[in-house]
Amino acid sequence: MSVEAYTSLYFVRHAESRFIEGQERERGLTEQGDLDADKVAQLLHKEDVEVFYSSPYLRAVHTIQRLADLCGKSVFIEEDLRERTLSCSHVKHDDFHEAKRQLYRDATFAFPGGESGIQAQKRAINTIEQMLGEHRGKKVVIGTHGDIMTLIFQHYNPSYGFDFWKGTTMPDIYRMDLDQADKMLQITRMWE
Repeated sequence: MSVEAYTSLYFVRHAESRFIEGQERERGLTEQGDLDADKVAQLLHKEDVEVFYSSPYLRAVHTIQRLADLCGKSVFIEEDLRERTLSCSHVKHDDFHEAKRQLYRDATFAFPGGESGIQAQKRAINTIEQMLGEHRGKKVVIGTHGDIMTLIFQHYNPSYGFDFWKGTTMPDIYRMDLDQADKMLQITRMWE
């Protein structure tokens, strides 16, 4: 099989963003996040990416926008690439990591007002499959979040879970290579 037959999806977890209660969608990047977004652009510019998609959350868009600008491309926003909703705003989690661990232990579990792993994964995978149908054989950057990225990877390889999510950084970059039948061949970390 020739290299042209492969599709490469570059999942770019957003750079550092200061948490602001109730502003999941509007939060931009910190000063360090801006610097790291420049590094993302420098690193991936040599990859000859052809298409750009992002979660609607500003921190995800801003992390890949410089790269898209360098490539002279637009960023397409996909609502279903948004981060998994942990819970509704009135539910407080004393231990964020333990709350996430609980969600990964049981893919059917959801906190009140939140999404289970199955729900979030299904909406994201539907979008990924549409993308693959439209851009097979191309290089596609996806501005994303740690949790939804992990759930997408988990669809292709069940070993991805809480420990992987906890070990990701802001930003982070993973390239997923798929064959012509959209079978995942490998996932490679590109951020150091």
